[in-house]
Amino acid sequence: MSTKGIVTGIISNLVTVEVDGPVAQNEICFINIGDTKLMAEVIKVNAGNAFVQVYESTRGLKPGDTVDFNGHMLEVQLGPGMLSSNYDGLQNNLATMEGVFLKKGEYTAPLDAEKEWEFTPIAVKGDKVKAASWLAEVKEGWLPHKIMVPFSFEGEYTVKEVKPAGKYKINDTVAVLIDSKGEEVPVTMVQKWPVKVAIKNYVDKPRPYKIMETGVRIIDTLNPIAEGGTGFIPGPFGCGKTVLQHALAKQAEADVIIMAACGERANEVVEIFAEFPELVDPRTGRSLMERTTIICNTSNMPVAAREASVYTAMTIGEYYRAMGLRVLLLADSTSRWAQALREMSNRMEELPGADGFPVDLPAIISNFYSRAGIVTLPNGATGSVTFIGTVSPAGGNLKEPVTESTKKAARCFYALSQNRADKKRYPSVDPIDSYSKYIEYPEIVDYLTKKIGERWVPNVLEAKNLIIRGKEAFEQINILGDDGVPMEYHLRYWKSELIDFIILQQDAFDSIDANTPLERQEFMLDKVLEICRMNKEFDDFEECTAFYKKVINVMRQMNYSEWKSENFNKYLAELENLIKNN
Repeated sequence: MSTKGIVTGIISNLVTVEVDGPVAQNEICFINIGDTKLMAEVIKVNAGNAFVQVYESTRGLKPGDTVDFNGHMLEVQLGPGMLSSNYDGLQNNLATMEGVFLKKGEYTAPLDAEKEWEFTPIAVKGDKVKAASWLAEVKEGWLPHKIMVPFSFEGEYTVKEVKPAGKYKINDTVAVLIDSKGEEVPVTMVQKWPVKVAIKNYVDKPRPYKIMETGVRIIDTLNPIAEGGTGFIPGPFGCGKTVLQHALAKQAEADVIIMAACGERANEVVEIFAEFPELVDPRTGRSLMERTTIICNTSNMPVAAREASVYTAMTIGEYYRAMGLRVLLLADSTSRWAQALREMSNRMEELPGADGFPVDLPAIISNFYSRAGIVTLPNGATGSVTFIGTVSPAGGNLKEPVTESTKKAARCFYALSQNRADKKRYPSVDPIDSYSKYIEYPEIVDYLTKKIGERWVPNVLEAKNLIIRGKEAFEQINILGDDGVPMEYHLRYWKSELIDFIILQQDAFDSIDANTPLERQEFMLDKVLEICRMNKEFDDFEECTAFYKKVINVMRQMNYSEWKSENFNKYLAELENLIKNN
């Protein structure tokens, strides 16, 4: 028998229910208000009382209303048709809803049950399979979408039948398996999985061993992120988080893009819906939305829905990873997710941590970030989920609890600087405060050495050192004045400015400069360091300044020219003559 309950207390979206049987943590229940059913999740159990958080408005709810528990956690439907879709945190399809808002108690189907998919079998009769084994394939856009043995299946199964090639709907039986008891088990193209449980369908989860190229120089050159790695981007409003995310979505070496808008302001969500379909996929020249899924919850939605959105996005990412695809998950912003956790914790009168956040906030964030990674699948293929979240610290304070907790979990830290944004130096990633721990991994060093060359990593470290020394020199010049410091300080400063202007700054709206392949980054860094290593003597400050201004001007022209074009060669020759003559 299913457990029943009666509402005994209501505090906004936190409802206390007196239950007549067993309930589990994170179990889903439905509260009955007349003919309307409100979905809720159990977040705490205390003796005969269950505390549930409702996923929508509780207006009209009153003590005495009945509650039905359904015995499973919040789940998502996984199958063909998720790409190009816009969902909320509960996987309601926002494209099929009527009007602007979902009515209370209304839920839309996430997948189109009537669409037919071109089906191609992979497994054959007699094959031994288990959970996540590939049975067949359909084309979702231009990507291969694998039809897999449901992740919930345990043990080994034998394939009795796989439907021949043809067109089928997602709920049609496309395969029949035989379990260890000899019973037949039908399989469709759709399966369900609880969002707060990681999909562990792999045989190995090694440390990341290769970088994910993004085409953004300040990331790829100075602070690379690994495929299957984790990173986060904190920064105040107006520093270019959205433009940087768009650049990563377009250019990163990923097959599938998942954008999770967690508790964003309504105007920012509208921007995502309006701008993402306009982004052009550089691989195909078609819309980037063809390989993108958007999960969206605005800040005026209940805290439970805001919290669910990031888990829904991660579960969909793990599903595509099980197909051997590379997934890039961008979450904006995890601060709103943490604030949702704080609201629920405060309503339950739990012991608060720093700034009122839950005491276990670092553990919650770490557990979520740990779901990313590169994995080896049972058939030998590899898939990955690379996760980059943004953090919106109040007042740009990078010492607040969410940023500090995320620092412990993420391996890359891309701090957006208000000072750089004010100077129009984009991307406004601070090259000194930011870091990547992957550059220290022996596996990553070996990968970069084989792909680019033995000098690449030493050159990157040399460039970082020049940037740090240049900042120190600038501070001394700023305090003591131009004539109060030795000429060497000016040289250090101009060397760091040269690296900043040429390598760190990048025009995201320029057709050529927006995306820089690693080969070009290597060439540019070599040329810049070649100038920085020159021990030229200058008679006075004006001569030093004039020389480096000429160098910067020529290098900037080279930077915006077409890679390996006649113009590029012309500017390169001009640069070499300048160095030779001076």
